[in-house]
Amino acid sequence: MAAGKKVYFISLGCPKNRVDSEHMLGLLLRAGFEPARDIREAGIAVVNTCGFIREAVEESIDTILDVVDSKGGGKLEKIVVAGCLVQRFGYKLARELPEVDAWLGTGEILRISRVVTEGRRDTAPFYISRPGFLADETVPRVRTTPFYSAYLRLSEGCSHRCAFCMIPRLRGPLRSRRITSLVAEAKKMVNEGVKEVNLIAQDISEYGRDLENGACLEGLLEHLVSIRGLRWIRLLYCHPGGVSDRLLRLMESEEAICPYLDIPFQHVNGNLLKAMGRDPGGERPMEIVNRIRSCSRKISLRTTVMVGFPGETEAAFEELCVFVEEARFEHLGAFVFSREKGARAGRLAADVAPETAKERYDRVMSLQAGISAAWRRLVGRVMPVLVEGVSPETDLLLRGRTAAMAPEIDGQVLINKGEGVEGEIMPVRITEAHPYDLVGEIV
Repeated sequence: MAAGKKVYFISLGCPKNRVDSEHMLGLLLRAGFEPARDIREAGIAVVNTCGFIREAVEESIDTILDVVDSKGGGKLEKIVVAGCLVQRFGYKLARELPEVDAWLGTGEILRISRVVTEGRRDTAPFYISRPGFLADETVPRVRTTPFYSAYLRLSEGCSHRCAFCMIPRLRGPLRSRRITSLVAEAKKMVNEGVKEVNLIAQDISEYGRDLENGACLEGLLEHLVSIRGLRWIRLLYCHPGGVSDRLLRLMESEEAICPYLDIPFQHVNGNLLKAMGRDPGGERPMEIVNRIRSCSRKISLRTTVMVGFPGETEAAFEELCVFVEEARFEHLGAFVFSREKGARAGRLAADVAPETAKERYDRVMSLQAGISAAWRRLVGRVMPVLVEGVSPETDLLLRGRTAAMAPEIDGQVLINKGEGVEGEIMPVRITEAHPYDLVGEIV
């Protein structure tokens, strides 16, 4: 195939962005293109960008510039830039980066085949609008995850108004897919060999609230657990206020639903949560954690916390540390508040010095490292592990994940080579425990 018909994809940011990239790749393959494994083989490069915070913006710009450098001496003829960076910064990007041949906002990915195949123009086509597009099971998609694992996007956009967040501006309001559409796509995935489906959205607990038929996350789960061959259903990105008792009862009774919840609490101080627009409602964060911990089934918790938000006093930070110590999260990520133009929090007075915020970040991550070390209680237990193949660190070991480890963001289980089969969920006896990874052997 001629280089002009080969396309090289770079997808930055979150799994939701990855699904967009998979749809664009599917549309291009339907139009007769072929994926390239190396940019030097490609005639077209597509960069699907992230623009959520400053670090993501910088990574996106650096990646585009690297691709532009490839355009000079190789086969590369056309560069398309898509995604959140385009949606956020608009036409000023085209002025700064004239080497890019086409621009697509977050709601314009269906145009990918057209902008790739159309002839050159004097000015690069730029498509940006208020996001309203929602891909369903009929939109072509080429999964780029391993054959045994996939992401299922329940909805697009977000109707929360968190003060620090750009997502409603970049992705539009909440738009949920129909349950029948989601079930159809999940069944197709299972027929292709998928054993683990990871449910994603900006907030999966909000799923269905914009629909008129009473659809909700719990109702969707009741349909998904009946799909024969679907072994693991993982819940990612739940708002603290959306963890219902009905959801917990389902997680207790349905083995196919992984005992895992990703709940970004962000903070615990009441005044800061109100300023962030993250007030969980009638329950305090620790009450939510205790309600989850009281379940008969052990549910692993992942959270994200933010330090350095305007108004965070030393006392408020200490309150956060006490919460982290008491909650004993299995997985925790932290980040320093980033002042973003266009977000409400960007107008708040900066009263936490950058060096103070960085020191608080180091303290909370050090605290979590000590908590994660408590994984040694798992030594000697036999646990189901999804085998993911040979470890990239050494070909003497396999790697895998327990049901309490999400793909790409959590730790791993290193497995002494035995009868392990990639893509199978197999019993593994844990022999060693480290702060983030486990070591075991297949039983």
